[in-house]
Amino acid sequence: MANLTRLPVPIMENWEWQYDGVCRQVDPEVFFPPDSERGPVRQRRELQAKQYCEHCPVLARCREHALVVQEPYGVWGGLTPRERDRLIHAPKPGSPSTRVIKRVTKS
Repeated sequence: MANLTRLPVPIMENWEWQYDGVCRQVDPEVFFPPDSERGPVRQRRELQAKQYCEHCPVLARCREHALVVQEPYGVWGGLTPRERDRLIHAPKPGSPSTRVIKRVTKS
């Protein structure tokens, strides 16, 4: 479930970018597959959604939104939930885990 406290305040200017999304002209099921869908079928659906995202004028804004509010479902900004989760939880540059990796790889 999305953490609603991270959502922008309900002011029109914070949401109106969504009106320009290519996804508004496409069946939402392309971007939000059923929970039971797995494997190659889900991968094809995600790839199809990403192809729409490639040509979207609000791609960067959509991706930023999805990462900030940590959208748990669907393809947003050309990223699947797994891809967003990896980006959100990736070690930050200069963090202790990053320094350890650099030390190990220098040897």
